Amino acid sequence: MAALNSPVADLLSSYRARDPLESVDLARTRDLVKTARDPWLRSTRIHVTASALIVHPPTQRVLLRWHPRQHAWLQVGGHGDPGEITPIDIALREGREETGLTDLVPWPDESIVHVVVVPVAASDTEPAHEHADIRFVLATQAPESIRPEHGEAPLRWLTVPAAISATAEENLQETLSRVGQLLAH
Repeated sequence: MAALNSPVADLLSSYRARDPLESVDLARTRDLVKTARDPWLRSTRIHVTASALIVHPPTQRVLLRWHPRQHAWLQVGGHGDPGEITPIDIALREGREETGLTDLVPWPDESIVHVVVVPVAASDTEPAHEHADIRFVLATQAPESIRPEHGEAPLRWLTVPAAISATAEENLQETLSRVGQLLAH
């Protein structure tokens, strides 16, 4: 049990929420990690996921991906594969898979940018559930190298204000605002 939870628990132990809503989500995520046998287990009502906003710092743009299931422009990311337990590694793998970018690196470092619990609607294959999403920022130096994972998941480089306008998800708008602050410095 400790092996599955340890990297997440260690990462969350030093993270501080930036607003009251995030405080609630962070507490729920910490409780999940503390009590779950495997916090990554997809069959549970709430489980940990890892995602990232990909940035190109020289142009201060962010990359959004169309998610056909959610019918929304969102960040890249998702579930850990069997044996994966380190959130930043999962975000990096998902970022490479979903964008084709092979040069992704944590930016400006491996720090968490946001912790959010998001509802996920039921599908034909799974019931409604929640993702305790740990979000990071990844950077590329080759923005022109993007390649969508498949035809139903196009990618768009946008300025931060345009990205905020492109999504209706308030939690992602908050993440984008935080990334905009990082890019401005």
